[in-house]
Amino acid sequence: MTEETTTLTSQAPQPPVRDWPPIDLTGTDFDPVLAELMREGPLTRIRLPHGEGWAWLATRYDDVKMITNDPRFGRAEVTTRQVTRMAPHFKPRPGSLAFADQPDHNRLRKPVAGAFTVGAMKRLRPRAQALLDALVDGVVADGPPADLIERVLEPFPLAVVSEVMGVPEENREQVHSWTRQIISTSGGAEAADRAKNGMYAWITDTIRARADSDGTDVYSLLGTAVARGDISEPEAVGLAGPLQIGGEAVTHNCGQMLYLMLTRPELLERLRGQPECREAALDELLRFIPHRASVGLARIALEDVELHGLRISAGDPVYVSYLAANRDPDVFPDPDRIDVDRDPNPHLALGNGPHYCTGAVLARLQTELLVDTLLDRLPGLQLAVPAEEIVWRRKTMIRGPQTLPVTW
Repeated sequence: MTEETTTLTSQAPQPPVRDWPPIDLTGTDFDPVLAELMREGPLTRIRLPHGEGWAWLATRYDDVKMITNDPRFGRAEVTTRQVTRMAPHFKPRPGSLAFADQPDHNRLRKPVAGAFTVGAMKRLRPRAQALLDALVDGVVADGPPADLIERVLEPFPLAVVSEVMGVPEENREQVHSWTRQIISTSGGAEAADRAKNGMYAWITDTIRARADSDGTDVYSLLGTAVARGDISEPEAVGLAGPLQIGGEAVTHNCGQMLYLMLTRPELLERLRGQPECREAALDELLRFIPHRASVGLARIALEDVELHGLRISAGDPVYVSYLAANRDPDVFPDPDRIDVDRDPNPHLALGNGPHYCTGAVLARLQTELLVDTLLDRLPGLQLAVPAEEIVWRRKTMIRGPQTLPVTW
C-alpha cells in the first residue's frame, strides 16, 4: 500500500458533488460526464438519479484496482441502504454474489465454480460451435439482409447459457422469453417483474428437483449444494438468477465490437487477413467499448480510508469506473485509439478482485466463437444501412446496438 493511502499530510477540500444524469448515448461514444469527472481528479463525488445522498467515484486505474480488492470496502451493507444509484428499483436477493463479502462470497461461489472453469469451457466449445453454426446456417440460407442481433447475437448466448445452466430443451423457449422480458427496455417494470417472478419460481422448482443429481450443470450443482447444507435454497435461487440472465452482456458487447469492425474498414480487413491478431484485438475492443451506462454497484467504506489527500469516511458509499480505468493514459497510452498491437493490455473490462465476473471464461469463449465464425463464414460482411441509422438501446444500463442490419 502506498504512503498516499495511509498518511494524510494535509486535508484537501472535498470536491463538489456532481449530478450524473442518465444520458442516452448512441454509437460507441464515451460518456462526456464521465470524461469530465476523469479530468477533475482521481476522486470526485457524484449524485445519481435514484437513491439518496452522494458517493465517491474513483476513475484512475490503480485506485480502481485497489478499491475493488481491498476488504475495507464492502458490498453487503449496500443492501440495507438507499445509496445513490442509477437503477430506479433495487431488490437484491439472498445469495446474490454481487452483494456478498468474504467469507460468504467464497461460500456462495464455490458450488458453481466448477461449471465455469477453463476445462469446462473446453468441453463446452464443440457444442457451442454447433449451436452457433446452426444459427449462421439459417442466416446464410435466408440470404441478406439480416439483423445480426435478432438472428445470432441474442439467441446464441441465451442457448449457450442454457447449456451451462442445465435448462431442459422443453423449457428453453419459456426461459428465453422470461430473460428477454427481464432485460428488455420495453414493457415497463410491471412486465419485467412478472417475468422475474415466473423465472425465479421455475428456478426454485428446478433446484429442488435436482437435489440428488450427479450432473455438472449449474442447477444440478446448486441442487446438491442445498441438499448438503452448503447454501440455503433462497441463496441458490439468488445465485442462479443473474447467471441465467448473464448472456445479455455478450449480446451487447459483441454488438458494439462488430459495429466498430464494420465502421472501421482497416480494422475489419486486418482481422480478416490476420486471424492470429484476433485474440489481441478482442482484448483491445473489450478495453475500448463503453460497456455500460454510468457506473455499476457501489461499495461501502467499512473504516476511514485516506486516498489522494482526501478522507473517505467509514460508511461512505464508493463507486469505481472500470470504463474510466480502461482509459487511464498512465496505463494505456493514447487510450481513445483502438490499437490492436497494444501490449501489455491489462484491461479491467471483466472486473477485478473477488467480484471478477463469474462467467468471464464463458463470455470470452462466446465472443471468440462469434467473431471468428461471422468473419470467416460471411467474408463480405458489411452494414446494410449507413452507420448513423443503426438504432441503439435506450434507457438501459448495458449499452449496445438494438439492431445490427448487415449484408454480405
